[in-house]
Amino acid sequence: MIGYNKLIQRLKVIKEMGYIKTHRTGNTGIGKTSEDLLGIEENNIPGPNATKIELKSARKDAKSMLTLFTKSPLPPKVNSVLLERFGYESARKNKRKELHTTVNAREFNTLKGKPCFKIDIQKDGVNLVTIKGEIVGYWDKETLKNSFERKLPKLLYVKAETKGKGSNEEFWFNEAWLLSGFNFDNFVRLLNEGVILVDIRIGQYPDGRPHDHGTGFRLLPDKLDSCLTHRESIM
Repeated sequence: MIGYNKLIQRLKVIKEMGYIKTHRTGNTGIGKTSEDLLGIEENNIPGPNATKIELKSARKDAKSMLTLFTKSPLPPKVNSVLLERFGYESARKNKRKELHTTVNAREFNTLKGKPCFKIDIQKDGVNLVTIKGEIVGYWDKETLKNSFERKLPKLLYVKAETKGKGSNEEFWFNEAWLLSGFNFDNFVRLLNEGVILVDIRIGQYPDGRPHDHGTGFRLLPDKLDSCLTHRESIM
């Protein structure tokens, strides 16, 4: 496992390299490229990937959302209920259902052409409610706090200038911050302001069981540092 000091040394060397061609086409190319350059194995587990520090990389002008962490709503097996009640035929035309929708705390979203879900913030957690006021899922305060801190106990946030597109996109990794200090009240404020959104992503296996693609709490990359209270410039 790479040590923290070695990681910072590598970052500074990478900065001096200037623009580097992407190692993968698409939105995830920047993360794959930075991980390869730093010698960090790609992973999708809910835990840190380098010396108890999670690495996240972002384009400075990024418009796509960044996932803070994924956590299915409670109670257990609620994904089955959500899929059965609100799911629709998969775009793949394979006779399976799916439920992919983005929810916020400011207004009800639209699903199948009608108002459907909204995030309702309470003192002890966050509820997923319907237009009729029915609570169809929830995340308690402790669950959210633990999910965030397990995924992002400390965050090395690397930013890059970009040029080119697709397989010819290039990154210049020239800014990095060490972020820490999760604050639930601040997290709730960002949810309430619509800065943090919730992406519900449920599919279905051939045998009918729900396939949890990871319900994600997401935000624009330039808002990431507002989720954490301590910021240290690395380069």
